[in-house]
Amino acid sequence: MDIYQIILQAVQRYTRVTYDVDLDIDSLQIQKTRKEFEGDLTLVVFPLLRITGKSPEESGEEIGAALVDTCTEIEGYNVIKGFLNLTVSRSFWLQKLLDIEADGDHGKRGVPENAPVYVVEYSSPNTNKPLHLGHIRNNLIGYSISSILEANGCKVQKVNLVNDRGIHICKSMLAWQKWGQGETPETAGMKGDHLVGDYYVRFDKEYKSQVKELAGKGMPLEQAQREAPLIREAQEMLRQWEARDPSVTALWKQMNGWVYEGFDRTYDRLGVSFDRIYYESDTYTLGKSIVTVGLEKGILYKKEDGSVWADLTDEGLDQKLLLRSDGTSVYMTQDLGTAHQRFAEFNFDTHVYVVGNEQDYHFQVLALILKKLGYAWAERLVHLSYGMVELPGGKMKSREGTVVDADDLMDEMTETARSMSAELGKLDGYSEDEKNDIFTTIGLGALKYFILKVDPRKNMTFDPVESVDFNGNTGPFIQYTHARIRSVLKKAAENGLEPGIVQILDPNPKETDLIKRIYFFPEVVSDAGHDLNPAVIANYCYELAKEFNQFYHDYSIVNAESEGSRRFRLLLSGVVVRTIATGMQLLGIEMPERM
Repeated sequence: MDIYQIILQAVQRYTRVTYDVDLDIDSLQIQKTRKEFEGDLTLVVFPLLRITGKSPEESGEEIGAALVDTCTEIEGYNVIKGFLNLTVSRSFWLQKLLDIEADGDHGKRGVPENAPVYVVEYSSPNTNKPLHLGHIRNNLIGYSISSILEANGCKVQKVNLVNDRGIHICKSMLAWQKWGQGETPETAGMKGDHLVGDYYVRFDKEYKSQVKELAGKGMPLEQAQREAPLIREAQEMLRQWEARDPSVTALWKQMNGWVYEGFDRTYDRLGVSFDRIYYESDTYTLGKSIVTVGLEKGILYKKEDGSVWADLTDEGLDQKLLLRSDGTSVYMTQDLGTAHQRFAEFNFDTHVYVVGNEQDYHFQVLALILKKLGYAWAERLVHLSYGMVELPGGKMKSREGTVVDADDLMDEMTETARSMSAELGKLDGYSEDEKNDIFTTIGLGALKYFILKVDPRKNMTFDPVESVDFNGNTGPFIQYTHARIRSVLKKAAENGLEPGIVQILDPNPKETDLIKRIYFFPEVVSDAGHDLNPAVIANYCYELAKEFNQFYHDYSIVNAESEGSRRFRLLLSGVVVRTIATGMQLLGIEMPERM
């Protein structure tokens, strides 16, 4: 039983014995005591005043004294107005430390057969360009949230919807047809996603040139943008693709294959994975069939040009295009089909879309249209609307000068870790292979942590140099703390020193604070899952690492003043390092054994 339940039941017994009132404990509120007050947990007294008939201060004093007398887990209290601050006994904390040490999955719940089912969609790249900095944030958030939900006892399906069709894909294909001269990733010596992205850039350059030329001859700009030969050719290629033209289909498969191989290498390097990958080319037809049924039922309507729309004006929105006049589909069409397919496959309780906040309107519309079409599960769709991520002082590297390439950024992070480590001399005496492995671990850990420590719903600025600082709220600081503790434990084991509690102890305040922080780790994991917010765990790991470093600075572990203190501190250090590792694992961050 956790300390919250122990206190609530003790209060319930008190009201029953003292006032003959069978209290509903759900009416009570307990929270962690604010830092400026003495105590561990605070009971809000106001709901009890109708039972005691006394002032908040008198009621708090009366209940506090009763809890100290009757509840062995409570050793002290103080009252601040209507708030009863309770101090939990050190014997309780010591016992809980032993319980946590024996529990190999502290912070994680098992997944029962009847567990809620979550589908988490993230990444969702287009096959016309490589992954970029925004995709990195997307992937890290999605993968971490999936791990956190699993730790909370949920069944999770990690899914990726690849946008492998549409006018943007045709632009890359057409540019390669015109200017590629048979070039392949092998002949170009580059990853396939980068090669295809270069042709997308080439299309844009040539298209803008055509538009400028037409406008220079007196054609209105909007007309020039519509009638430029390249865009007309791309639109015709899209129609040919939807008509399954063999040559267009063959080129599409070839170039997408190059991109998939490139994506896989980036995903593997970033440390993210998926249980299922969907392709828009497979799902958009299902979406079109759903739209057709909605049209037949009069839920949707067709305009004179043949395009199909949803009227959302009654919901305070506008009209939404679902099929173009030429019969081709839009993103909304395939999202209707994909959502329908996933519910049929997984019967999900919640479907989380990890997509940037520029798509807020899209997902609002998606849920509304599905609801209008009669799908009750539309209310189970959740858009995790994450903020944009940028770099200070402009962008780092980009083929267009506007987008930071994911592979380039990971290279940059590894090199930044290399230069920072060399400057600090932290890896002196390591072999080159060992150093390279650690540089990669530090660099990617810095990247992941710096992004995940920010609430995903907020915009953020990513600073590569700041992220690799070995001091402050960074991944390397936590990784170094982890490695430091592992080193202490290894040294102790080599000298035959074992952890444990062999006598009655009176932990000092820093030791007690560490135990308390570890004890509440499952609550942190629960909050992160409820809020879909990895930053809750990231900042917890930092605070725990910081608190341990303060303890380590003030007290010796291996050379403690007594055998009892030494064994206790080794036990405490082992539980701390395991908790840090678990928390960082939920963020997808690798923890080095030594640094």
